[in-house]
Amino acid sequence: MAIPLKQREEATVAAVSELVTPQPIEPVATDTEVLETGRALALTDFTPPDTTMGERLVRFAYRLGISGPTLAAPFRKPAKPRLLATVQSPLKGNAVAGTALRAGHFLVYGVKSPITQIDFAPAAPHVPPLERTIHAFTWLRDLEACAPRQQCTSTAERVLLAWLDANGKPGKGAAWRVGHAGTRLLAWFVHAPLILGGNDKHLRSRVLASMEETARWLDRNATKADDKADELAAWCAIVAAGLLLPDGKPRRLFGEAGLARAMGEMVGADGGVLSRSPLGQMEAIARLTELAACYRATRCDPPQAVETMLQMLVPPLLSLTHGDGGLGCWQGSGAVGADTVAALVAASGVRTRPLRDSRQWGYQRAVAGKTVLQFDAAPPPLPRHAQHGCASTLAFELSHGAHRLIVNCGGSAFAGGQVPVRIEQGLRGTAAHSTLVLNDTNSTAVVVAGKLGAGVAEVEVDRRTMTGEKGASATRLEASHDGYVARVGLVHRRILILRDDGTELRGEDLLVPAGRKGKRGKVPYALRFHLGPMVEVTAGESGRGATLALPDGSYWQFVTSEGSLEVDESLWVDGEGRPHPVQQLVMQGMVSRGGGNFSWLLKKIRA
Repeated sequence: MAIPLKQREEATVAAVSELVTPQPIEPVATDTEVLETGRALALTDFTPPDTTMGERLVRFAYRLGISGPTLAAPFRKPAKPRLLATVQSPLKGNAVAGTALRAGHFLVYGVKSPITQIDFAPAAPHVPPLERTIHAFTWLRDLEACAPRQQCTSTAERVLLAWLDANGKPGKGAAWRVGHAGTRLLAWFVHAPLILGGNDKHLRSRVLASMEETARWLDRNATKADDKADELAAWCAIVAAGLLLPDGKPRRLFGEAGLARAMGEMVGADGGVLSRSPLGQMEAIARLTELAACYRATRCDPPQAVETMLQMLVPPLLSLTHGDGGLGCWQGSGAVGADTVAALVAASGVRTRPLRDSRQWGYQRAVAGKTVLQFDAAPPPLPRHAQHGCASTLAFELSHGAHRLIVNCGGSAFAGGQVPVRIEQGLRGTAAHSTLVLNDTNSTAVVVAGKLGAGVAEVEVDRRTMTGEKGASATRLEASHDGYVARVGLVHRRILILRDDGTELRGEDLLVPAGRKGKRGKVPYALRFHLGPMVEVTAGESGRGATLALPDGSYWQFVTSEGSLEVDESLWVDGEGRPHPVQQLVMQGMVSRGGGNFSWLLKKIRA
């Protein structure tokens, strides 16, 4: 798209240059809301459903190892394995992936893997997304979504038989990770008509026996999960087994107690999961939604704790939606599409609004006109909770209407599909987010297996509503982190001011010495602003500005007060795990260890 840059820049830079100054940005009048310092998520307290003294004794005895049939009917022969009800799940799968299964291959984040070439053994090496698909049976939902059930049964049975032949008994390896086993068992229950509806009675008997065997294994191993998200999957499966298998009341009582404890340890006080990942938030909602469907299938009401948890989980998820309805790219997530988010929320049955400021989860949200600002104002997840932990503190995303202007790269959770595994750690680094990088290092150390090391331990946040002399108002967000103090002795503080009409975002990044005296010398810095897909950028002749053209025909001007502004390559990962080439604006140079500040302005200049 040709942009008459020279004429546009002369008028625009002249208009905005007075607004971008190196001095701190101060409001004329404010309505102040100082948020508590973020250190780590506060846990939520959940208790098991009310039970009688007899039920508590049964639960205690089951925990000690006495079998369910012995406790439920001590003088009766144990019932043969069978399902007591058919579950109707409100969740919908990916019809494209389901169609690919019927054609003979798994389709995982855009990569096809022929079923005939898959090694289903527990120790077989697979990239993480394919491993989860194979051993957690997440593909069952996709298969059921692509065609009438009777047309999909043969495919389901073929894959299931191959898996059972390779995984006869519980053991070690990927197939018997607690999260995979729990997700697999819950999927078997929810999609039982698909895998038990054929004419092969021998296969049906094997599947029912495997369900009972997996449930017993989870009884003993649920607390050995890699993280609380996997433990939640295990307890959901245990409760579902107690509901749907004969003589299951002791197991259900045992599972409900474990589920309540796991839910309390999985989320913070405002409903955000401890991994701080939108994908983790979605998985928790999906698992509890399917568990609620299992209760309804047996004509039982879900415990109040399950309903309450769903009510808590949905608002934080919605707080990370942009104007297009899709999610922002945070903590490994890609830009999950609006249809997927809307379908999940509808299936949960929760009707609510986005959470504006999730003080514990740490994402601040500001909406002004058609503009949505998302700001990461909390420490990264602790290593024991991180699944795809990212050093994204003080990064932000900005969208206007259906288009994203400033984004993070995202997508590390999709590595192994179209996103190469070799760049997974890079996508988790600070440079892959729209924030400041010092000395070419991450604000929090990024290590292997999705974990994080030392770095940001504390984030201070201040949120205000500003009113100017002429009656104009704006939202002012200020936050600082200590991630670079140990290495270079500087605290990073970021101030963002979004006008109430959504046409202007003013920013200032300050580096403040942590001690009374600043250290001598200089360190390299880089301020990165990754641009959204389909945003066309043209650098200004002055070297301090750039013009951004959106697909809707609107233009935005980015101007910096000092230093040089460059345009560089970047990438952005969508919700299907597809990487897209995009560009980024980079302000870089050297800054004194005694401190410094950098002001910038993003302003809409034409509709």
